[in-house]
Order: sequence, then C-alpha cells, then structure tokens
Amino acid sequence: TPSAAAPAAPATSPPGISSSVSPESFDIYRLLPFSQRDFAIAADMAQRFTAAYGTYRFDEDPAAYGERLRPYVTDQLLTDLERSAAAPGIIDERKREQVVAVGSAGIDSIRDIASNSVIFVVTGRQQLTKVNGNSEDSKKWAVTATRDGGAWRIYAFEPADAGQAGDTG
Repeated sequence: TPSAAAPAAPATSPPGISSSVSPESFDIYRLLPFSQRDFAIAADMAQRFTAAYGTYRFDEDPAAYGERLRPYVTDQLLTDLERSAAAPGIIDERKREQVVAVGSAGIDSIRDIASNSVIFVVTGRQQLTKVNGNSEDSKKWAVTATRDGGAWRIYAFEPADAGQAGDTG
C-alpha cells in the first residue's frame, strides 16, 4: 500500500467548548482539528485524486499519468504510483486490451480524523473502453489526506476493506 512518513501535528488545537452544550447551537467543528473549509478542501482533494487515479489510456506514457497525479499527492506517494504505473505487466495488459479508463469519484464517509489528517472512504468509478467492449467498475478506497505545509495532499490510499475484516459497522 503506498504511504509516506506520518504527518506532523497541527500548530494549534481546536478551541473546545467551555459553555453549556445546546443542540440548537452546537458547533462540532470547535472540537475537531479542522474547520469546515479544511474538511471540504481535503474531501475535494480525495475525490479529485481518486478520479484522476482511475483515469488512464493504454497509449499514455506513465510519466504523463504521474504528472496528472502530482498536484494531489505527496512526493513519496507519487514515486510509488509512478513505479506501479510503469510496471511492464500493467503496461502490456493495457496495450493488449487497448484500455481507456475514465474515472470519477464520490465521498462516502469519514473513517478517521487525526490531528493533521483525515481518512475518507471514497468510491472510485471507471468507465472502461477495451477492444472487447465497454464496461463499468467501481471500488471503495480509504484515502488519507494530510496537511502538507499550507496545502492538503493525499498521503496514502488502499482498498477500503483492507484490514477491516472485524468492522461490522
């Protein structure tokens, strides 16, 4: 599974709530390490990364695929993704079947929140065109977004069911 070193802790902690809690005015973001805007930016990054990850062509240079992913990922994850995309078996199969994949994605849920990262469950979908016909595919991913300096980057991802055999929720 592609990953990088653990993300650093945030500069400040959330402000907390010292007054009485009221259902009418409860602001959950005061208890979380990110603002609503930060969550939206991270979710958008996870969604756009997943769509870009699922988009490729059989005649595309693996370096071009990596360049499309670069704005979304950490340097270490990019290295792992480029290595994977350049694997001879993958390239040969895509060329043989003349695969053209167009990805899209939707955010399903938040799996976990840490001091400087959030893990989203994202459904990636692909429209596949091959020499033997068209098809659709979908897969759920656990996509970890982390703050990298002043920006959000995807730091790791794996199939959403990896390591989740005991999770019944």
